[in-house]
Amino acid sequence: MTLTADLYFSFRSPYSFLAVGRYRALAEEYAVDIALRPVYPLAIRQPDFFERNHPNWMAYTIRDMMRVAQFHGIAFGPPRPDPIVQNPATREIAADQPYIRRVTRVGQAAARRGKGLAFAHEAGQLIWGGQEGWHEGDHLAGALARAGLDAQEIEAEVAAQAQELDAEIAANQDALEAAGHWGVPTLVFDGEPFFGQDRIEMAQWRMEQKGLARR
Repeated sequence: MTLTADLYFSFRSPYSFLAVGRYRALAEEYAVDIALRPVYPLAIRQPDFFERNHPNWMAYTIRDMMRVAQFHGIAFGPPRPDPIVQNPATREIAADQPYIRRVTRVGQAAARRGKGLAFAHEAGQLIWGGQEGWHEGDHLAGALARAGLDAQEIEAEVAAQAQELDAEIAANQDALEAAGHWGVPTLVFDGEPFFGQDRIEMAQWRMEQKGLARR
């Protein structure tokens, strides 16, 4: 028996990246199909989020994400460029967001083909692995190829179906909230949400209670 789960994921979320490779490994080792459900980050959905945070929030988050990466042996570095165009001094979010919209739409197109988890991991390694200019040249095409996808086909679909893909991405966010959470990464299994990169072992424990077995 193969179990199923949904992973709600943002390409701008460092914790989503720190979780996705481990969820990919789980799905490869065990009989569970994890469907990627990309969502737009808080910077798009709530542009004033960062302006409202406690002054210590950013410094602690940076410290913690680096610590998590070191603990799990995950190559990690600041994105170059940031998927979100933002004023670093004021934290104001720009109206035009070409990077995050493109990569999220590509992720949704990959998810349509059941390859979203693999693409999110491959693209995440570019964005959060310190690849300068990850959005340029054939970097994302390479990530698509490594995920087993036809890059030319995906890019053509993204160009032609931006509105349809955005509607699916919005539906993902609605489904996440209907499942009982709002943030990422959140895995939803059997109607139960597991929020955070530190809930992977607990999600696996719950799956084992439902008959999770090695492939």
